[in-house]
Amino acid sequence: MKLTSIDIVIIFTYLVSTVVIGLVLKKVAQKSKSNYLLGGNKLPWYMLGLSNASGMFDISGTMWLVTLLFVYGLKSIWIPWLWPVFNQIFLMVFLSIWLRRSKVTTGAEWINTRFGRSMDSNLSHGVVVVFALILCLGYLAYGFIGLGKFVMIFIPWDIVQPHLPFQVPLEYVPHVYGIAFTLFAVFYAVLGGMTSIVWADVLQYIIMTISAILIGVLAMKALAVESLHVPEGWHSPFFGWRLDDLDWKGIINEVNSKISSDGYSLFSIFFMMMLFKGLLVSLAGPAPTYDMQKILSTKSPKEAAKMSGFVSVVLMPIRYFMIAGFAVLAILYYDKLNLLVAGQIDFEQILPSAIAEFVPVGFMGLLLAGLLAAFNSTFAGTLNAAQAYIVNDIYLRYVKPEADNRQIKNMNYITGVVVVIISIIFGVFAQDVNSMLQWIVSGLYGSYVVSNVLKWYWWRFNGYGYFWGMVFGLIPALIFPRVTDTLDLYYFPWLFVISLAGALLGTFLSKPTDEATLKDFYKTVNPWGFWGPVRDKVVAENPGFVPNKTFKRDMLNVVLGTIGQTALVALPIYIVLQEAVPIWITIGIAVVCGYILKKTWWDTLPEQ
Repeated sequence: MKLTSIDIVIIFTYLVSTVVIGLVLKKVAQKSKSNYLLGGNKLPWYMLGLSNASGMFDISGTMWLVTLLFVYGLKSIWIPWLWPVFNQIFLMVFLSIWLRRSKVTTGAEWINTRFGRSMDSNLSHGVVVVFALILCLGYLAYGFIGLGKFVMIFIPWDIVQPHLPFQVPLEYVPHVYGIAFTLFAVFYAVLGGMTSIVWADVLQYIIMTISAILIGVLAMKALAVESLHVPEGWHSPFFGWRLDDLDWKGIINEVNSKISSDGYSLFSIFFMMMLFKGLLVSLAGPAPTYDMQKILSTKSPKEAAKMSGFVSVVLMPIRYFMIAGFAVLAILYYDKLNLLVAGQIDFEQILPSAIAEFVPVGFMGLLLAGLLAAFNSTFAGTLNAAQAYIVNDIYLRYVKPEADNRQIKNMNYITGVVVVIISIIFGVFAQDVNSMLQWIVSGLYGSYVVSNVLKWYWWRFNGYGYFWGMVFGLIPALIFPRVTDTLDLYYFPWLFVISLAGALLGTFLSKPTDEATLKDFYKTVNPWGFWGPVRDKVVAENPGFVPNKTFKRDMLNVVLGTIGQTALVALPIYIVLQEAVPIWITIGIAVVCGYILKKTWWDTLPEQ
């Protein structure tokens, strides 16, 4: 076992502190449904921003990003566009404002503001709840399997197995560890609701920041005495048609097999597909998970925009300083890493192996506490979102609309436990972190995109179009991964076309949403897009109403924000590599983008 008594005490102290947070804030959460699910809309935007950033600083994602930087070098800064990471910029610029103006509790409840309360709206509401729960369960399983693979490095199974009355096959060892550590996240999330989650996340962000600085500095010290042996193209973010300048032959031969298995060899095609998908996903708005719940928890639309913008500023530099540190240490001392799992090399083991090998006593406990905290943050936030959909959109809508506060509280507890159990079952069947991630960001998001783009920008789109667009996309998204070995991203266009066909058929084979609902939605949210007929009626009834004409400015801000965000990703990597010219270039890009955004975005944010 790699852990010392000091490390164990640090980890135990952190875990106990999360339990205390849950207990202390239990009474606050029990005051009302809003207090439990949204923190009573009283939390400041910067705390919600730190909480959201902490939720994105998860173990599974960090393991994946360390592996990407190790294998692809600076070219890896583009691959997270699979999520896509720049969706935070779309949220920052306009979509968080539009969403928060709705004053709802969940994304499914938002459907009623757009399509009313007719049959098509009920169908749309139902399919969003189903999608949200599948997505939340997928994210929980993704985090669950990553945590288990991470922990098994530090607590070898041959030490634990003799104390158990049953045998566990090696391939399921990560799942056993995942179950054990999941229980702490469940405790404070279920007891304290959103307020508990946010306060725990702030604590976790502080721990992660200290840990990130430590790892980055260790890597920089190692580079002062060692040389980094990598392919010629590893230091460059630029790429051609193929990754010909990224040949690891003669350096670490196994990495070439990893590149081939990832499906990224034709990088230009992969990049174009990723950008196409990323733009559509970003225009669709936040998926119904913890990100959406944090937006709905803010005090006002203006604070929702600030919160979304703050996430990139506090997340990217710190997270990538750690990622760069681990990747550099792993390359320098590759021969010391233990990457074998069941007799095969697993590059997702780079992060935990590097921690076990290079982090000093005491600091290892702090770092492990931080990464466990990151898992807890993601898990708790996603669990809160799943609870919100079950309690608010199923129980209170269809089962017991007149439920009192005590009944709502009990239902929150019950649903929290049930969702965790189901997510564990999902996790048992997950192959690895990358396969789970690919299915979520390409498969599930492919089914989500069409309906959720059209709902914002096209007045004629109705509830039947939304329902059939989601159904036509969701069914093949659940089937494709079972019948093909193709990279999930590459069947995104098929999901898009099938979903679009369903959305258009559903829309044009039924009547439009009633005029009163459309006018009320347009007056409240005030989106830009193809809203001409509705806009004209609203202006005719209320000549003082000012339609949204900020499309060009918003698109400029999206471009500037994405460039600035990418610079914040590259900057800490260059700092760890100690490459002076790229450091100053990325600083310059970030400062220029930030200055312009201050004028064109921050100073123009609406009060409501």
